[in-house]
Amino acid sequence: MGCFGFLKVTMFVFNGIIFLAGAAILGVGIWVKVDSGSILGFLKVIKDAPAEMNQILNVGYLLIAVGAVLLIVGFLGCCGAMKESRCMLLIFFLIVLVLFIAEVAGAVVILMFKPLAGQLIEKLGTKVVQNIRKDYGENADVTALWNVTMDTLKCCGFYNYTDFTDSPFEKYTHLYPQQCCHSADFSSCDGTSATIIGCFPKLMQLIDENTIVIVAVALGIAALEILAMVVSMTLYCIIGSKSD
Repeated sequence: MGCFGFLKVTMFVFNGIIFLAGAAILGVGIWVKVDSGSILGFLKVIKDAPAEMNQILNVGYLLIAVGAVLLIVGFLGCCGAMKESRCMLLIFFLIVLVLFIAEVAGAVVILMFKPLAGQLIEKLGTKVVQNIRKDYGENADVTALWNVTMDTLKCCGFYNYTDFTDSPFEKYTHLYPQQCCHSADFSSCDGTSATIIGCFPKLMQLIDENTIVIVAVALGIAALEILAMVVSMTLYCIIGSKSD
């Protein structure tokens, strides 16, 4: 197998993985939109939540769009390499180039608007706590969604156990949710034993602990995109020289 054959196989395998990943992301996106009991649904029951947070509810559409783009990219890369189609390879190169530029631009925007994101999260937190104190223990949907969230993330409330103070649940039982305490005995979960961290701090903690992994993955994706563009353009030129 010469250099040309190696590049073709590499392009096929690489884009085959992209195609499968796109199919998986597309499936998750469809599931998020279809599953009415998704954890994202808790935003819908937060009254007076910041208008900007409504965009999170469109995450399903975002996943569907990303999955569809990856499917197309994977298909063009595989077929372009194996069928030696310069047109498909060129379209593949242009799509990957646009994605790479968009990712760089997105990273710059995130860094520039990081303080704004902090303010938005603070506004959301205030509304979430108000919602908990109004509905937890009385509204079945709100109660169930928070229980699922706390069970999944092993956390308590948005900030901490005090989010449940004066909620219908706390007023009726004079206790806090079992998820807020290390003890399995619900009857002992009071203010002195409720030591479990809040869900928002827990999420930030997970992100901080995995910052290196997140950055490494981002750099790895960028490197793969650059490599894919180099290989696709190399194949494009070799095929062009063979046809001349």
